[in-house]
Amino acid sequence: MVVPARALDSDAVQAFVLVADLGGFTRAAEALGTSQAAVSLRLKRLEERLGHRLIERTPRRVRLSERGEAFLPAARDLLAAQARAWQQVAPEPPRRLILGISDHVAGPELPVLIGRIAAQDPGLLIEVRIAGSRDLVAAFARAEIDAAIVRSEDGPLPRRGEGRLLAREPLGWFAGPGFRHRPGEALRLATLAGSCGVRETALRCLDAAGIPWTEVFVGGGVLAVGAAVSAGLGVAALARRVAPPGAVEVGERLGLPPLPTADVVLHARAREPRATAALRLVGAAFRAAATV
Repeated sequence: MVVPARALDSDAVQAFVLVADLGGFTRAAEALGTSQAAVSLRLKRLEERLGHRLIERTPRRVRLSERGEAFLPAARDLLAAQARAWQQVAPEPPRRLILGISDHVAGPELPVLIGRIAAQDPGLLIEVRIAGSRDLVAAFARAEIDAAIVRSEDGPLPRRGEGRLLAREPLGWFAGPGFRHRPGEALRLATLAGSCGVRETALRCLDAAGIPWTEVFVGGGVLAVGAAVSAGLGVAALARRVAPPGAVEVGERLGLPPLPTADVVLHARAREPRATAALRLVGAAFRAAATV
């Protein structure tokens, strides 16, 4: 068999793609289950092999060089071709990863997150369930789902064995640019239906501050609540990451009480290596998206 003179190490190529996708060496190392130093070494060897710098490193950020931008599509194609080749030579039975994501957590980065999992393991069937945090934690406890990314409004760090902290996100009071509140009028709210921890936290804060409120819109999901906010129907307690485009934070202007910071926690139960690798990527990708 003839080996190409410029054959590339696929592990190094994967490290490069993850650094590019996740915006840094720390997140790439987390996704690969290795150290930052190991990722740096893989990338250095790849750059030496190609004869070009692929990543520009600065104290504040990591970005692709011009050569890195040009190489990234080919690197993705190489990893995809390798996955197809392995499947032809050593086919594996299909695997399913059932991932629950809280409605208040599933933001605009969700399609990118799913795409990255699929690119890492094209043979993995990904099932995503969007629901309330409490429902997902209960489903995880019953072993109905493999992992859940949920919000925890009631505590700081999760206790040992109760999940891994991914991010801390402050909540805010968001309204559409055209929303008007008349003095003396009850605050008009757009909320989620059912047992929602964010809703309960917001109402508790308003009651403690002595601010009258009334629900004018109850949605079955954050997307519906965001639509009501954009339409100017009312104010909603949301994380900025999931607030609809154009919404503004109106808490200070309306004299509303500050809302607490909530933990975003990953509960995971991986039964085999492919699911473990996918869940590492889930955690790293979400951290990267939450810090943008």
